[in-house]
Amino acid sequence: MNDRLDTPSVIIDTNVMERNIRSMADSAKRLGIALRPHAKTHKMPWVAQKQLDAGAVGITVAKVSEAEVMAEHGIMNIFIAYPLVTPAKIARAVRLSGQIELIVGVDSLGGAKLLSQAALEAGRELQVRLEIDTGLRRTGVPYDQAEALASAIHAMEGLHLTGIYTFRGALLGGKPTLDLQAAGEEEGRMMAELADRIRAQGMPLADVSVGSTPTGVRAAAVPGVTEIRPGTYVFQDRMQARLGVCSLGDCAGAVRVTVVSRPAADLAVVDGGSKTFATDVQPNTDPMQLQGFGHVIELEDAVLERMSEEHGMLRLGPAAQASGLKAGDVLHIIPNHICSTVNLHDKVYFKNGENYEERAVLARGKLQ
Repeated sequence: MNDRLDTPSVIIDTNVMERNIRSMADSAKRLGIALRPHAKTHKMPWVAQKQLDAGAVGITVAKVSEAEVMAEHGIMNIFIAYPLVTPAKIARAVRLSGQIELIVGVDSLGGAKLLSQAALEAGRELQVRLEIDTGLRRTGVPYDQAEALASAIHAMEGLHLTGIYTFRGALLGGKPTLDLQAAGEEEGRMMAELADRIRAQGMPLADVSVGSTPTGVRAAAVPGVTEIRPGTYVFQDRMQARLGVCSLGDCAGAVRVTVVSRPAADLAVVDGGSKTFATDVQPNTDPMQLQGFGHVIELEDAVLERMSEEHGMLRLGPAAQASGLKAGDVLHIIPNHICSTVNLHDKVYFKNGENYEERAVLARGKLQ
């Protein structure tokens, strides 16, 4: 390991990342499905271009500001999978639609009217997809109200309703599950059946877009699904390994940290806390029941049990206690959730053999 790399820092194994990119692209091609990766995981146009080069049709983002960064660096086909309802965001999206192939999400009649008005004022037609709530209870029109809203949007001037989309994650019957096959099949079936009902009303939907990293390939096998939008797969993380999507060896990203204190036999403190590691995937919760906030690669029975802003407290088991671990030693921890972790860092280091390339996370902190 390069001793010049200070800590804490995110290290991405380039070869593992590229293997993950190829694997998902090959799966989508085999199933005859469009792949539109979510760039939330890496937030870097450089990585997005690798995904496009491997066969992706475009990318997905959540924020207009992310789309702007990607477009500025040559990514020309973008789906903003998020309902836009504020005038400032809508104006920026309409302006961006004149520069690239842009699709935006909508999940309400009020939001659709705002998009329609802005598109007409700009003399443009805006491509939109209707978001469907398939059980996550986040954004999305309730499933049983989707046909009526689709009809209303289809009739609006300035808008072209191209399809429907959902984000569901690993849910089955409305509850978290580890049965990804059944979850993916249910997700795909719900969306394909809804699309057929909408088409029967005279709306020629082209896109039926589904699928997170856990369910994407499984949902893609359902007839009628046209596109998947996985994000985490590009780096993978401990959560995906626990779900059975990948192995820990498929996790391209890890956080390099230094032991700064050894105050007790069963305790080591590292220089990465909650400002370094994402905390949104909590330990000891169903269905994954993860122990700690990440997997310590070098110490099998060490648990990243607690964090304050700048301190990570490792509880050391017998093997870790006997390892001779001391202040100044470097460890590598695969985070529970790589997407939110990357967003905490201005830059990451791509490792290729013994060489490291520093890359800025250009879209980090883009929240508007």
